[in-house]
Amino acid sequence: MGTYREKLSVPVSWWIIAVIATVTLFVITYVPVGSFGGVFVGVTAAVLLVLFFLQYGAARVEVDGERLRAGRAVIERAHLGTVEALTGDDARRAFGRECDPKAYLLLRPYVRSAVRVQITDPRDPAPYWVIATRHPDRLAAALRGNSVARS
Repeated sequence: MGTYREKLSVPVSWWIIAVIATVTLFVITYVPVGSFGGVFVGVTAAVLLVLFFLQYGAARVEVDGERLRAGRAVIERAHLGTVEALTGDDARRAFGRECDPKAYLLLRPYVRSAVRVQITDPRDPAPYWVIATRHPDRLAAALRGNSVARS
């Protein structure tokens, strides 16, 4: 059985934009509110953005010998069917117009590829899971059981 581990961390570009936004907010509020108010607003915005990015980017995708974990969802490997790596237009369609409303989705806007995994458990209402990943071929191989991959 293959194993795989990936954390869907927020990209560096988002952190840079957050710093620029925080500095801009500080500068905008400094003059009308004063130095204390500007610092307070800037620090508050920075703390909130850091907390949000850390929580949002904490989603993990893990495969081991027994289960698949995607974010908070966990399923036994015995209930997994066909696995398909998705990139480019295939991934965009799977995220959008071709997506079944019952499907379980772990998506991140900064990750442009995914894996679709059919669910064979008759008690599970989701027909499949679509899981965002930066390495769709490695995750698909781990789910098929013929690879050991870590990222």
